[in-house]
Amino acid sequence: MPKYVIEREIPGAGKIPPADLQAISQKSCSVLQGLGPQIQWVQSYVTDDKIYCVYIAPNREQVLEHAKQGGFPANSVAEVRTMIDPTTAE
Repeated sequence: MPKYVIEREIPGAGKIPPADLQAISQKSCSVLQGLGPQIQWVQSYVTDDKIYCVYIAPNREQVLEHAKQGGFPANSVAEVRTMIDPTTAE
């Protein structure tokens, strides 16, 4: 199943209070439940003005549908072609 990295431009994302992040996460999980088991949220990284999310989904359209239903921006959706880490150097 393909993996995607989603870039969400959200000015001030790094200052979102924990309670609001919890509410956003709950909304995301609710939408995912409605879309079915094939799309999964792996994790997200919050920076100053963006949130980068990693999802497993059958296609890009499913990722965009999640964003639409959740009211989340999806400024960029890129399919992961391969992964590397320090062990790749060995």
